[in-house]
Amino acid sequence: MIAVHSVPGALSGADCARLLEALAEAPARDAGLVRQARDHNLRRADLHWLDEVPGTEWVIERMIDLVRAANREVFDFDITEFAESPQVARYGAEREGHFGWHSDIGEGRLAERRKLTIVVQLSEPEAYVGGDLEVMPGANTIAADRARGAATLFPSFVLHRVTPVTKGERHSLTVWCHGTPFR
Repeated sequence: MIAVHSVPGALSGADCARLLEALAEAPARDAGLVRQARDHNLRRADLHWLDEVPGTEWVIERMIDLVRAANREVFDFDITEFAESPQVARYGAEREGHFGWHSDIGEGRLAERRKLTIVVQLSEPEAYVGGDLEVMPGANTIAADRARGAATLFPSFVLHRVTPVTKGERHSLTVWCHGTPFR
């Protein structure tokens, strides 16, 4: 069975607030897909790439520790690097922010080498309606923990989505671990 691993409190509430404060003044980009493609029927969100936002360098260090433990205990993937910047997505109700069913492995030099996806909930669960991260490792879906700071980890080839936000806004951090492509 394909594992979906949850880590409650991967970031503290203060860490989540600190990260969102750092992003408050930074300009966001319209979320795209692999190779700069855009499809608002598939994905509606605003993005910040953390390598472009000063004061967020600490995030990747936290993720390295998280992945080291989770990979040893659950996945045992051959992970060699974090080749892409972490990103924070904002899904707002004003345009029913969402991301339809997809996997994180795709064409392209980096996307084809994604092994493990980590999504950390940055918003308080009562700050929005909808916006559920759902993961489909098999025939059934698993709803990710909505608690602020909770991390959900899964193989990057697993289908997942974010349901439309109908009230408020949801922020999440996504990080990918890379290695030799799955064959």
